[in-house]
Parts: sequence; structure tokens; C-alpha cells
Amino acid sequence: MTQPLRPASASPPFEPSHEPPDRPQGLAPYACKPWESRGRLYAEAEAADRSPFQRDRDRVIHSTAFRRLKHKTQVFVYHEGDHYRTRLTHSLEVSQIARTIGRQLGLNEDLAEALALAHDLGHTPFGHAGEEALHGCMKDYGGFDHNAQTLRILTKLEQRYAAFDGLNLTWESLEGVVKHNGPLLGGSKSKDISLLPIPIQEFNQEFDLELTSYASCEAQVAALSDDIAYNNHDIDDGLRAGLFAPEDLAEVPLVGPVFAEIEARYPGLERSRLIHEAVRKLISLMVGDLLAETRRRLAEHRPESADAVRHLGRPIVAFSEEMQEHDRALKAFLFKRMYRHYKVTRMTSKAKRVVRELFAQFFQEPDGLPPEWQARTNGAGTPRTARVVADYIAGMTDGYALREHERLF
Repeated sequence: MTQPLRPASASPPFEPSHEPPDRPQGLAPYACKPWESRGRLYAEAEAADRSPFQRDRDRVIHSTAFRRLKHKTQVFVYHEGDHYRTRLTHSLEVSQIARTIGRQLGLNEDLAEALALAHDLGHTPFGHAGEEALHGCMKDYGGFDHNAQTLRILTKLEQRYAAFDGLNLTWESLEGVVKHNGPLLGGSKSKDISLLPIPIQEFNQEFDLELTSYASCEAQVAALSDDIAYNNHDIDDGLRAGLFAPEDLAEVPLVGPVFAEIEARYPGLERSRLIHEAVRKLISLMVGDLLAETRRRLAEHRPESADAVRHLGRPIVAFSEEMQEHDRALKAFLFKRMYRHYKVTRMTSKAKRVVRELFAQFFQEPDGLPPEWQARTNGAGTPRTARVVADYIAGMTDGYALREHERLF
């Protein structure tokens, strides 16, 4: 493994080539400015034609982990249909929503896009079922968390560059990956860093991500864009898979009235068009609500910098209380009618068994791992080997995990 040389200081700030700091390329005062970036763990000369956040986005897109998302489960396993969302198509949809919101709020679209594209890199095969099984396997060795695994991929497991492991993203991108759902320490949360996932503990010792504060507006936008995307596209996939019907949504707040409105406007509309029209309307309503509530909070608090957003003590990007209630109702419906549908749960059970059996096999017999992975282990049944096996399994696509299991069992 490459042994990178640690720089004396982080990368120098980016200097904008066209617009002076007093006209920050249309960015709002509370946006992340590329020339104010805190740099990278390993110093690099910045590019003349791309900002640091553009380079972060490009590095994510060109990574092996990003390509693997094409064959990783969102809800349906990849072979169950060509038109269902995968982690890759979901990530692209999140990035589109995040850029739209970011532009309306005067945020740094490149950073929002980079975070949206990176947010699911740490997911296991078979979605949350695979993560649950792998966490159980790792319970005596620090557990497994997909957000922490995303950080591990970005800082260690991607091995593309001569001078360092990982992608060496900017502080702002790594902060957003780790804290997009809010502070990890302090406030209502524990102040004991030892309770956090081990990859986050270890990396924070090298590059302090300020775990007691909120993340940037861009990271908060990426997090809620994720909610908007997966809620609405799970409605789409669930309907097209026949797990529930449009009439089953009639009593779901916000969703039922939208379907009724489309049906009234276009009587006799074919089902596929009805679904598409309703889903695009729902996305527009949720985006509009988020913009209105966020602008209200911005007017109330008037943050004058990205750091002011971080230390505000509450999220600045948010849905209204009414939309939060609608969001909870929709999640409850999807949990009951989709994620716990027997067609999904029987595959979930199989997925968990595949992950558990693969882990047990490689943990006790690491010589069965590919040579480059064997080299990272230190014998059967050790904590280090457990983490290596978890990394190996987490990086698998659905299809590769099933094929490995078939070969071994």
C-alpha cells in the first residue's frame, strides 16, 4: 500500500481566476467559497481551470466505488428489473435536486453535487439489509456504518494516486459526508467520541472535522435532496412493481391529493403517465417547501458566512413543520407497504444470509480472499482481518456477492 508523505500544512486556498472575492461568482454570503476552502489533508497544487469542489466531484465520479453503485440495491436487487432505481441512478437524481436547490439559494452547486454523488458510496450490497447483516458480523470489532464506510472509501480504500490513499477531497467535502445529518457530538448527542464509528474516530485525529458543529448549507441541501429523491422514487418503483396501487395512497397526506388532482385533470390517463406526473408534482412541492422554509430561516438568522451556518445551533436548510409531518406519513406508508412487502422481505432474508455466510467464511479463512486483500489481513479471527473482510464485502455489488456465495457454498 502506498505510504503517503504527510504535508506540513493543508493545500493552499484556491484563487478564483476570473472573479475577485468581492464578487464571489454569484455565491451568497453563507455559501462555501472555493477560495476559502480549508484545503486537503495532503497538499496538492490546485488546478487553474477547476475549483477544489469541482475536482472533488470529478474524483468521486471517476472512482471505482462510484461505478459499483450501478449494481447495488436501492430497494430492488439489480436483476429484478432494468428500470428500478439502483444506488447509482438514485445518486444522480439526488445530485440533480441538490443542484437545483443550491442554485436557487446561491450556494456552491459544485460542492452540493459532489456531496450528493458521494453520499451512498459506503453502502453494502443489498442495501440496508446488507448493512444490518454486516453490522451484526462486526459487532465485536467496532460495528459497521455506511456513512463511516463512505469516509473510509474516500480517505483509504480508493487507491488511485501515487502520493496518497483515498481521493484526498477537501475538508468541506469530507465534513459534509460525515455531518450531513447534523453534528455527531455535543448538544443532544453524546460528547464521547469513542462511541462514534471507528473510521470517523481515526480520521478525525488526522483532519479535525469539527464534529460538534453542523455542516455547510451545501451538505444540508444534499441530505434533504436525498430524502426528496428516495421518498418519491420509491413511490414510483413501488407502484410500477405492483407492491401497492395509486388508490392505496389516497389517505397518505400530500401524496393522495396530488394523485387525485392529476386524475381529475387528465381523466383516463394511462397508469404509467399518471405515476410520472404525480411523482414530478410531488418533487416540485417538496422542493418548493424546502426553499420557502430555508429562505425564512435565512431571513431570521442572516448568517454572513459558511462558518456562521455551522455554528447556528440548528439546521438552516429544512422543510416546514407541515411538510415534515407529510414526510413522516409517507415514510410510514412506504415502510409498511413496500420495505416490509413479502416480495422485498424474502430477498432481504436471503441477502442477510449471503452477507453473514461470506463474512464467516473469509473471517475464518482469509486465504480465500483475493491476493491484494489477503495482504491486508493478519490471520484468521483477528480484529484487523474483520475490518478487511468488512471492507471487501461492503465493496461488492449485488451480483458479485451472489456469485461469490454460489462459488463458495
